[in-house]
Amino acid sequence: MSTMRAVQVVRYHQDLKMAEVPMPEAKGPLDVVVRIGGAGVCRTDLHILEGQWAEKSQVELPYTIGHENAGWVHAVGSAVTNVKVGDKVILHPLITCGLCRACRSGDDVHCENNQFPGIDTNGGYAEYLLTSARSTVKIDDALEPADVAALADAGLTAYHAAAKAAKRLTPRDTCVVIGAGGLGHIGIQVLKSLTPAGIVVVDRNPAALELAKSVGADAGVLADGTQVERVLELTGGHGAEALIDFVGEGGATAEGVRMLRRAGDYYVVGYGENIDIPTIDIISTEINIIGNLVGSYNDLQDLMALAARGAVTLHTQKYKLDDFQQAISDLDAGKVRGRAILVP
Repeated sequence: MSTMRAVQVVRYHQDLKMAEVPMPEAKGPLDVVVRIGGAGVCRTDLHILEGQWAEKSQVELPYTIGHENAGWVHAVGSAVTNVKVGDKVILHPLITCGLCRACRSGDDVHCENNQFPGIDTNGGYAEYLLTSARSTVKIDDALEPADVAALADAGLTAYHAAAKAAKRLTPRDTCVVIGAGGLGHIGIQVLKSLTPAGIVVVDRNPAALELAKSVGADAGVLADGTQVERVLELTGGHGAEALIDFVGEGGATAEGVRMLRRAGDYYVVGYGENIDIPTIDIISTEINIIGNLVGSYNDLQDLMALAARGAVTLHTQKYKLDDFQQAISDLDAGKVRGRAILVP
């Protein structure tokens, strides 16, 4: 049996390890094996190592992580017609059944019979990955897998939240974005493409604010303790109609809620802490707290259309697959501008 290199979670609270594992094969009729051209490194990967997902995913260790993947089709099952060997593809993060109510509604993320490579089954920190025909999106010839890999999850999640917010935003509105990192810098570009609302970005890193302004933010606010007051000033004292929180930890949620206008929408994307709001404050201001999990296959197709026309560009730092530990450490230390990508 052929083998390949893969980066695996061996135990929680321990460093990842490189291993030689069997290469996946296209055994089922809709199976697609992809040669990985790029795998995004995500804060969720840090949370997996901390054991935050252990109970939710019930995954058996060791297993290969990496849920933001793009590359070239290497092998296909007998019933696959939408892609062929050699095609350049980005992968919807989930493997879905296509038959349940959620799938029939185009809401693949909530598929009742899903697998999530990199979360509950083997992912893409490897040379090859097994997925399904339903998960493959052909990408424009002009795009390279290593340049777009993180659009599969970071980009898709940012698109999903920004597209939801854009449905309600008007030219008179303000959308606040907390966090201009790997997800935030994509979310800003998506908002710029989909809505005429003003975009105010809050981040504790001046370099991230510069990046945010260069990709379309109307204003940058440094998170130095005065950020709530600054956002209120920029919104005439009212607060923002929509706020997308790409951080969700370290006190961001308490500040974010204070930046919200009456009847405003708070989109939770980043995570790690609890949101603590008195229920009287929720009803008296009629605010909405909205969860966002990845995005649908159609969201990914829409995002790739924006990428193909240059409206969304991913800022990446590339690392060899062998340098996986450096990528993880840099992300943990806040040293990655944009998104870290592992390239086998």
